[in-house]
Amino acid sequence: MNFFFVLNGKSVKQILLVVIAAFFTALFLFMGNLSLSPVFSTKDGPKAVYRGEKDIALTFNIGWGDEKAEPILDALKKENVKSATFFLAGSWAERHPDIVSRIVKEGFEIGILGYAYVDYTELEDVNIGKDIAKAKEVYRKLNIKEIKLLRAPTGHFDERSLKIAERYGYTVVHWSVDSKDWTNPGVNQIIANVKKADKGDIVLLHASDSAKQTAKALPGILHDIQSKGLKLVTVSELIANGVVESKEIK
Repeated sequence: MNFFFVLNGKSVKQILLVVIAAFFTALFLFMGNLSLSPVFSTKDGPKAVYRGEKDIALTFNIGWGDEKAEPILDALKKENVKSATFFLAGSWAERHPDIVSRIVKEGFEIGILGYAYVDYTELEDVNIGKDIAKAKEVYRKLNIKEIKLLRAPTGHFDERSLKIAERYGYTVVHWSVDSKDWTNPGVNQIIANVKKADKGDIVLLHASDSAKQTAKALPGILHDIQSKGLKLVTVSELIANGVVESKEIK
């Protein structure tokens, strides 16, 4: 038995329009996923750490503000947290030496969040180097030595910035779990965003003034981590504990 389909010109045009629309929708989603996918290493060159093999590391970015850092330190102290890593912008550290000193005295690790809050992917090589060098000088004046970790100020980096950071002696650190606390979605939502964290994860939190709910969310976050039997460590300890995962820049 033979079947014949008769298509008039209008039907063909409609089908073509649907196919074209579907193609461009798929292309748009694909490109969107590419732009949102974190990039972590060059093929044969320096790598950016985004997770480890075991334990878990809480990281706090501070780029600006005067009000939220100390309440977060208070919350960590109240919950008896001994290990966390703070990535501090050099410009902020310069203005808040007392808080930087407190972070160090309470046993937390410090990493560099550049000097100014600038997107390294939009800077020329020489200006990336200048920003890193300026931050390094701030910590030298604060007598804080042996800082080996750097996080790109906006979280965006590329092959160039990885290589420049390596020349200055830093390992670039990204994250595998984003709390999205800076959007202030509510304490329960921040806790839910971090709840998926498991062994080896590096969690992104903030202690800048934009993160208004982070301190209140910490008890819930820490309770979930404890319930999973995970040990809190610094990023440096996480790196030293086993296999470090990275992804290749395309």
